Amino acid sequence: MSTERLARIESLVQRYVTSGQIVGAVTLVIRDGKVVQQGIYGNLDPNAQTPMRADAMFRLASESKPITAVAILSLVDEGLVRLSDPVSRFIPEFRGARVAVSRTGVPAFVPLPPGATLTGPRPEADYVPATREITVRDLLTHTSGLGSGGLGSLHSGDLQRQPADRLADFIPKQAKAALDFQPGTRWSYSVAAGFETLGRIAEIASGKPFDVFLKERLFAPLDMRDTDFVVPAGKSSRLPSMYRRTPDGKWEPSQPPPTFLSNVYFSGATGLISTARDYARFEQMLLNGGQLDGVRILSPRTVELMRANHVADLFHGMRGNEDGMGFGLGVAITLDETRAVWRRSAGSAGWYGAFGTMSWHDPREGIVAVLATQQSSAALQNDFGNAVMQAITASRPAK
Repeated sequence: MSTERLARIESLVQRYVTSGQIVGAVTLVIRDGKVVQQGIYGNLDPNAQTPMRADAMFRLASESKPITAVAILSLVDEGLVRLSDPVSRFIPEFRGARVAVSRTGVPAFVPLPPGATLTGPRPEADYVPATREITVRDLLTHTSGLGSGGLGSLHSGDLQRQPADRLADFIPKQAKAALDFQPGTRWSYSVAAGFETLGRIAEIASGKPFDVFLKERLFAPLDMRDTDFVVPAGKSSRLPSMYRRTPDGKWEPSQPPPTFLSNVYFSGATGLISTARDYARFEQMLLNGGQLDGVRILSPRTVELMRANHVADLFHGMRGNEDGMGFGLGVAITLDETRAVWRRSAGSAGWYGAFGTMSWHDPREGIVAVLATQQSSAALQNDFGNAVMQAITASRPAK
């Protein structure tokens, strides 16, 4: 890779810090198992001017989902879970699901972006039986219709999780929510419900709380020493503050997410914290076909299955037109690099989080890339991806 072009990554990210679009960031690029670029930019806290650090612990938000997907796939390898299993095999409350359909002229599926709400009265809805049960594969591919921001979600909006709820308490209640569409007929992002349900399935299949299962199955074997649902008190200074820009250019605390200093609800959708180093080890394991440093997490065939397109042409992404992309088991995949909005080799797989983190692994080029920040910027994510690919001076032929 070009040393000069790798250096452009640092100047690129620093421009986003200097221009006030992000507070700070960590970048990490690995090729063939060797670190070729690492950058530390800006601050943990802009007002206190606390410098960013390499071991900063970032709120992953939806980048928790690939980890949950691998946890489930490890149970598939073990024979305890099948992708074709109906969810009701583990959580009987999911049996007899209903789908919300429009009673008026409003489309039967009313997609809303994550976090958005529909103002005014809710469209009237009727309910019809689901044509089939939702499956583990449906949850992994966001094709279940559960919690996907459509009409069913709107009419289930009064379902509230209580502070003391655990997965075992809330997921059976979630099971009674109407689906947004018939299972398998659409791709629509399930922000929380789908992958939180997968976390509960992992608990039932393994017989262990989800946090314990992840530590034993993934984090300890992969030496992901700073990945967890809870930040230990001695590490809390490594958690970046959450800030946003005001119209007059000042940084102010944004609506604070959970502190991660205590937690009993282990959300496999949005709940993990991690470091750039830890997440790079996770991606490297996938790049290596399911093993790292002599420890096998998944079989090679299961990793290939994870990176296969499971949704045909249903995938439309979160940011409008995403031609050239598909969706595997918990990850977006590049099908055609000439059309994909994310510039990566065909066969690359990864995901991103609402607070600004993103990562991927590229089997053809032997690359792992991680961008960690706590201010979401689609432009930075695209620019970072382009800069990584532009640094490749000796591209490898497609297999």
